Amino acid sequence: MNLDVLVFAAHPDDAELAMGGTIASFTNDGFNVGIIDLTRGEMGTRGNADIRQKEALEAAKILKTSIRENLLIPDGDIEISNGNVQKIVLPIRKYRPKIVFAPFYNDRHPDHIGASKLIKRAMFVSGLEKIKTSEGESTQRAYRPAKLYYYMQTYTFEPSFIVDISNFMETKMNAVWAYSTQFHNPESNEPETFISSPEFIEYVDARAKFYGFQIGKKFGEPFYCEEKIELNLNGMLIL
Repeated sequence: MNLDVLVFAAHPDDAELAMGGTIASFTNDGFNVGIIDLTRGEMGTRGNADIRQKEALEAAKILKTSIRENLLIPDGDIEISNGNVQKIVLPIRKYRPKIVFAPFYNDRHPDHIGASKLIKRAMFVSGLEKIKTSEGESTQRAYRPAKLYYYMQTYTFEPSFIVDISNFMETKMNAVWAYSTQFHNPESNEPETFISSPEFIEYVDARAKFYGFQIGKKFGEPFYCEEKIELNLNGMLIL
């Protein structure tokens, strides 16, 4: 199965927090979207890897993605190595997405930075004919997606474009709340973390309102591209 959009994330819940509304918008329009988490988030303070995997699959159902996979790279140790590059090249060549989304390359969490750099390198390597990979007994063909777009996590940037998610903010937050171990729950006995406070969820809502306001909408999600982006005559973004 070929995908229209492939979203890479360092940890389960990163994709939902950063661009859950955009993913929901894509799937609502009939696009095939996949999410691939690099790690299981096993170093996280709350929950554990098995619970987070179940939460990730539930969130994927809410967002109606075509696939959700995990590359099992060690959490807290996302290195730019040949082995990790190949782990990302394999699904790019398998699913042949038109566009790829990745974490912005400057962020509070070192794993987000590592993931960003790793995905950019893998996208380039995926298009090299002399780099050989195989799926089972079949040799994969070289393939490079048309564009790489970065989504915002903790640190901000000046967006290249903003997606209107006004009709999908509720879906986004339902997917976020699927991670019941990670976010604010007054009945939880687990330690508080950066994202488990009620203020963090308020921040997610406020940021969506802020970027929505920038384009005259109720809610929005910002993205950055290192390359120029084409618009057609109707002002639509060419993805």
